[in-house]
Amino acid sequence: MKLQGNIVDIPNKRIFKGEIVIENKRIISITEKNHNVNHYILPGFVDAHIHIESSMLVPSEFARLAVTHGTVATVSDPHEIANVLGVKGVEFMIKNGKQTPFKFNFGAPSCVPATTFESAGAVINSDAIKTLLENPDIKYLAEMMNYPGVLFDDDEVLKKIAWAKQYNKPIDGHAPGLKGDKITKYINAGISTDHECFTYDEGLEKLQKGMKVLIREGSAAKNFEALIDLLPEHYKNMMFCSDDKHPDDLIISHINNLCARAVAKNIDVFKVLQAACINPVEHYNLNVGLLQEGDFADCIVVEDLKDFKTLQTYINGELVFNEGQSLIESIPFEILNNFKCNKKQVSDFRFESSAKQIRVIEALEGQLVTNEIVENALVKDGNLISNVEKDILKMVVVNRYQDEKPAIAFIKNFGLKEGAIASSVGHDSHNIIAVGVSDEAICKAVNLLIENKGGVCAVLNSEEKIVPLPVAGIMSDKDGKTIGKQYAELDKMAKQLGSKLKAPYMTLSFMALLVIPSLKLSDKGLFDGNTFKFTPLEI
Repeated sequence: MKLQGNIVDIPNKRIFKGEIVIENKRIISITEKNHNVNHYILPGFVDAHIHIESSMLVPSEFARLAVTHGTVATVSDPHEIANVLGVKGVEFMIKNGKQTPFKFNFGAPSCVPATTFESAGAVINSDAIKTLLENPDIKYLAEMMNYPGVLFDDDEVLKKIAWAKQYNKPIDGHAPGLKGDKITKYINAGISTDHECFTYDEGLEKLQKGMKVLIREGSAAKNFEALIDLLPEHYKNMMFCSDDKHPDDLIISHINNLCARAVAKNIDVFKVLQAACINPVEHYNLNVGLLQEGDFADCIVVEDLKDFKTLQTYINGELVFNEGQSLIESIPFEILNNFKCNKKQVSDFRFESSAKQIRVIEALEGQLVTNEIVENALVKDGNLISNVEKDILKMVVVNRYQDEKPAIAFIKNFGLKEGAIASSVGHDSHNIIAVGVSDEAICKAVNLLIENKGGVCAVLNSEEKIVPLPVAGIMSDKDGKTIGKQYAELDKMAKQLGSKLKAPYMTLSFMALLVIPSLKLSDKGLFDGNTFKFTPLEI
């Protein structure tokens, strides 16, 4: 097979008219040749850090959408399904991904459970990490979210890191806001990347200390604007990633969009493509071609180097996307889950109190970090309730693995004026998380998810809308277009209920993520991410 176009040679920073000959999955020759084909051929894009589960799609369905944007590979942490199903969940992701041409590169999830302050569905200890890392399909030790464990020399954390070093596999970081001696110690432990930088200065310090910094632009956390100005000087040590990307967003764009935005800022296109195509492959030792003779033919044809609109995607020389059509087929798969709690009563969401003031989680647009604020309590008949007028709403986390009393907190900035929304995607343990204007609405939303054994939903009086997620309670068994459309409709309903957030469900899913400060809620209670301790709701 032959491909003609303007060939983008990233390492040598040149573009020339030429022809590529592909045989047996590989590029056997690249020659300069005059022709009148005007589009561009470049290596495929790689998402350097993503949880496939956040797309609500199984890997095979994620692949069908990703190739439409010129993505040929991902570096994927199967941490979400692992927290629900353990090693069995990781094996499901690998097996399902392998049934497509797409190049999924899974890591061994280092933090299952993410902390000891929540109830997860499984535990992956250092012995299980060793077994996973022995598997050639596991390319790296996935993000070490337990940075306090690294800083305080936790024995189990250090063993996991040691196994990764023994098997010569990179170790991914997760160190939001870590600076000074703390980040130095974290890096010296052998951790080589971070995708959690949310300021320029933080990114710069980590780069100067030898870390690779990933520019993350997902559905909830958006750090592109804060970090992109680091790229011109540090392009050899930066990559692009999504971390979490909801299905409606994935239908629209992927890494191609970050390239277009970077080029629009007049950043050298070769530097941009170095971060998007080359650096992840080299850092993680991926089996992905870089448009060189002898490489696997993992390349894309784009209209121009401005918008990066993908015309064709090739993986191992196979055409997987052409003229608006994904050529990857849907495949059947087994549905695994772990949902063991019974339906709740409205009285379960009552919080007896006579407090004058309460600690409130302040959710921030486009950030995973939250603030802790103090607000006046609203008590009715001895029950702490939502103050809809002041946008201080009751939020609950319900253990989905066994019957326990729901944990209760209050949150600002969700903006709901009526009804409730809920999700069984609740990082990292994926318990049920809900926010609403009344105990009745919250109870109804929670029970809708329990009935369906997982999903995301919105309820209002007699109206209810749900996107069921039967695979581990976090992924759909449907295709990307279907789920993207359903999710977009649900998102619209949440906004009709009053939410002003751009991605209310994505933001909600991170309100139980204890490893990111300041204030979060686990199924065991309100948690202070700065002191790494539980804290009382009432003041």
